[in-house]
Order: sequence, then structure tokens, then C-alpha cells
Amino acid sequence: MTKFVSGLLRLRRGPWEMVASILIALGVIMLMQPIAIGLYTYSFIVTLIGTVMFIIVSHFPE
Repeated sequence: MTKFVSGLLRLRRGPWEMVASILIALGVIMLMQPIAIGLYTYSFIVTLIGTVMFIIVSHFPE
């Protein structure tokens, strides 16, 4: 866990790509759930933020 936090603080690619991937997956889950309209409303924004974040952090050093 401390290696993960250290990687986030030092702007390393691996931990930030994991966070971006989790955001993308969360956005897709929010899009497909049939219960809460509020989650559906923000699903596109969450997926978009995750995708843009993944593009940006793919340029970070390993």
C-alpha cells in the first residue's frame, strides 16, 4: 500500500494508470445500472475524466 501511495506522490505511471482504469470501469458500471438516475447522469463525465486521465498519465515516467 505504501508503494502505491509513494507512486502516486512521485507521479509514476503504474499507480495513476490504475486510478484512471478504475474511473473508466466505475463510469461504465454507473452507465449500466438501472436504479439511480443520478449515477446514470454523471456516468459519461466519470468515463470521460478517466479516459483523459489515462491519456495524460501514459506519458508519465515508469
